[in-house]
Amino acid sequence: MTDTPDPGAPTPDSASNQSSGTPPGGSGLPENVAGALSYLLGPITGVAFFIIDRPRAFVRFHAVQAIAISIAWVVLAIILMVLSAILGFIPILGWLVSLLLSLGLSLVGFVLWLWLMWQAYQGQEWEVPGLGPHVRRIADESGGAAPPSGPAT
Repeated sequence: MTDTPDPGAPTPDSASNQSSGTPPGGSGLPENVAGALSYLLGPITGVAFFIIDRPRAFVRFHAVQAIAISIAWVVLAIILMVLSAILGFIPILGWLVSLLLSLGLSLVGFVLWLWLMWQAYQGQEWEVPGLGPHVRRIADESGGAAPPSGPAT
């Protein structure tokens, strides 16, 4: 005898979507995986998952947060470059301070990146302090299905 699955039985993925009441995503990935992958390449995957999985609030939140973190990171990097240029005029001590600031910011960024992906994978919507309320508002305001594509009839 062979065990053949019942064609009418729900699959684990469809059962989880039905029980949580979340609409299926365009990516076909579970919400936690799509949320974690939103951070993988910063604004690139953030925008991609924002567009593809827009109906799912969990994925939309993480996609918007990935975009916001990327923008904030670019701003911090520019500030650090300007500060490093100013500190470069102070021999040795300025260079060391600049190096330590750069390494510290890089380490904090890497740990934050891993933490955000881990939290999303665990199904948590952890808000980055300072950015979280703004991200939540933007994600909530941009909710719903993406506008239909194609010519209007």
